[in-house]
Amino acid sequence: MLVNKKIIRCSWSLAVSDAYQAYHDKEWGVPAYDDQTQFEFLLLEGAQAGLSWSTVLHKREGYRKAFANFDPIKVSRFTDKHLEERIQNPAIIRNRLKIKAAVTNAQAFLMVQAEFGSFSDYIWGFVDGMPVQNSWRSQKQIPVTSPASDALSKDLKKRGFKFVGSTIMYAHMQATGMVNDHVTSCYRHEACRKLGDN
Repeated sequence: MLVNKKIIRCSWSLAVSDAYQAYHDKEWGVPAYDDQTQFEFLLLEGAQAGLSWSTVLHKREGYRKAFANFDPIKVSRFTDKHLEERIQNPAIIRNRLKIKAAVTNAQAFLMVQAEFGSFSDYIWGFVDGMPVQNSWRSQKQIPVTSPASDALSKDLKKRGFKFVGSTIMYAHMQATGMVNDHVTSCYRHEACRKLGDN
């Protein structure tokens, strides 16, 4: 049974599953300042490329187990044997390029940490350290990229990251609360705005 629909939510979160609505209600748009959460979404958004977010969300636990609880240090050390094991793992999306990219990205992630002190400090710099507070009235108004996601994508690619196109990075920014794209009628819009003020 789906969560009570009397609450007004962003239209994309409706009628998929309880897990999908719970993700909208508890995570999407909440500012994430810790590196592990940032790495988790970097890995998951890259896996989602070309697929629906619900596909990835429902395999999230499989990813958690397959990728060392999203520990970038452990993932950065994966060998070819580890990669082959994951390519055979039905609990995740078995795309060789995406699985290999997770390891490449973990290595690049650690280099960013070393340079900036934390990946979070680095990525939040693209929005001047504060969530972008949008006021969209309709789902149709929400863009799929922004100047910030363009700049972030370009810089990540320069640093050797894979599957970090501007659309993927804008989705990452939405997921980690760097941008508040809940529509104004959604009950989470104001809640996420307040979190961004803290």
